[in-house]
Amino acid sequence: MGWTLTTSLDEFRTAAGAFLAADPAENTVLLTILDRVDRDGPHVYGEAAPRYGWWREPDGTVTGATLRTPPYGQRLGRMGTAAAEELARLLAAGDERPDDAGGGRETVFAFARELERLTGRGWAVGTNERLYRLGELTPPPAPPAGRARLAAPAERELVARWLAAFAAEAGVNVPGDVQADADQRIAVGALLVWEDADARVTSLAGASPAVAGMSRVGPVYTPPERRGHGYASALTAAASAHARAGGAAEVLLYTDLANPTSNAIYQRIGYVPVGDAVHVVFR
Repeated sequence: MGWTLTTSLDEFRTAAGAFLAADPAENTVLLTILDRVDRDGPHVYGEAAPRYGWWREPDGTVTGATLRTPPYGQRLGRMGTAAAEELARLLAAGDERPDDAGGGRETVFAFARELERLTGRGWAVGTNERLYRLGELTPPPAPPAGRARLAAPAERELVARWLAAFAAEAGVNVPGDVQADADQRIAVGALLVWEDADARVTSLAGASPAVAGMSRVGPVYTPPERRGHGYASALTAAASAHARAGGAAEVLLYTDLANPTSNAIYQRIGYVPVGDAVHVVFR
């Protein structure tokens, strides 16, 4: 019983791929990160190589998984409390301690408490999130004038600015090369925009390529000066339909619980709560 850590994507997929695919909702972030690293290379998130890990029970069954793509923090997939605490002990003994961690609420809290006990580093909740699953898609009955469409390569600079603005507003790391990030997302058809009646682009929404029958919607961003017109609602519905058309049986998204507006919007178009997640930051 215990953790195995590796920098090999193939080794990780061989060991933990079936475990991740068995619960695509709870492991949605790990699955989409793996898909992107496989498609765009090991340095798509940063210069340092990603690290992967899986937890085996005494009988050899994999029951936990984690990964880290520096400069981003530790991402915890589905795992038990004992596995989360042992992961904290393993990382505390090394020289690659994460500055933040995210995942299911109780899992992350168990990890954070043990890391604090061993290292003395306090921690605080950065974001409380809720994972939603799409049920019956119900687009807004009176959408704004215009249409949803795929973002075009010629819009890379606008998309890059909006991806960076979303990251800053959400309090997450901005990609090291935000224009390359925009190019890669546009190339695989993972970004939609809303074009108003005057052909102005007013909003942006992502929908990850389907992996293990799952796609996750996000980011969703409307510049402050264009908010309040229903663009995000209409575009999120369009991105959700796009994900289903691309082969996703499960369409998921995360919301910040501190934003009641977005939580209400997503529920109106057919999303139902699955569970709560949290992002913590170590001092």
